[in-house]
Amino acid sequence: MTVIVGLIVTVVCLLGGYMAMGGHLYVLAQPWEFVIIGGSALGTFIVANPMPTIKDSGKAIIEAFKGAGPKQQDYLDVLGLLYALMREVRSKTRTEVEAHIDDPANSSIFQAYPKILANKELQHFISDYVRIMILGNARPHEIEALMEEEIHTIARERLKPHHAVQAVADGLPALGIVAAVLGVIKAMGALDQSPEVLGHLIGAALVGTFAGIFLSYGLAGPIAAKIKIQREKQNRVYIVVKQTLIAFMSGATPQIALEYGRKTISSRDRPSIDLVEEKAMTGPVKVAAE
Repeated sequence: MTVIVGLIVTVVCLLGGYMAMGGHLYVLAQPWEFVIIGGSALGTFIVANPMPTIKDSGKAIIEAFKGAGPKQQDYLDVLGLLYALMREVRSKTRTEVEAHIDDPANSSIFQAYPKILANKELQHFISDYVRIMILGNARPHEIEALMEEEIHTIARERLKPHHAVQAVADGLPALGIVAAVLGVIKAMGALDQSPEVLGHLIGAALVGTFAGIFLSYGLAGPIAAKIKIQREKQNRVYIVVKQTLIAFMSGATPQIALEYGRKTISSRDRPSIDLVEEKAMTGPVKVAAE
């Protein structure tokens, strides 16, 4: 929502200031300049990125506009699931615990948290490290190093759309110059025309420069920055899982391990200790929208 509001403010101030200076909007209506710039940007974007990144970029742009990211309830779900699994590890046999992580879809623990069950990447991340944990052959610092490496890999993959959109933003000013040069070439072919016609052609050419710079710094660049923010917020969930499980492996009780994980959540989304305790003891709870 903030992306839409920001774009509206940008466009209104830009066009409003232009009109206040006495400019005419019809002069900016140069569709072929925008076709040259937009088409070239789209083409280079397709050339530079594999299809999975292109698809993920579309998904990331939608997430940026929606402001999609983990909320307090999502963190509570993760902490609640981890607590239930840690209690199973403490009180049940290895075979009983493996039944949950080998088949999460039929696990009563995972079924209580449908969002996590639907997030296959997060589900596998939790299951894999609980499995490693119950094997009992690896030391906490070794598993922590492995977790950090995997989280780094996940973060790198998640930020590919950011880099792809940012590359387009970086190239748009140059593409705007290309469109302007083509417009000037067209104008040079009409030197025998009246000054009014020639002036219109030169003005149309300069719209290309304006469009390239505006689309870069006023649209693509901010969207790329928003994608990075949203994807980094999504990656925070994995940090919570890591800190919680490592604390548990190092000898902390499930309740204390949850506190290690809770402290890694940003203060804005961090649930209170009381709410975490309620979540851990009673299962899924709903957080009232603020």
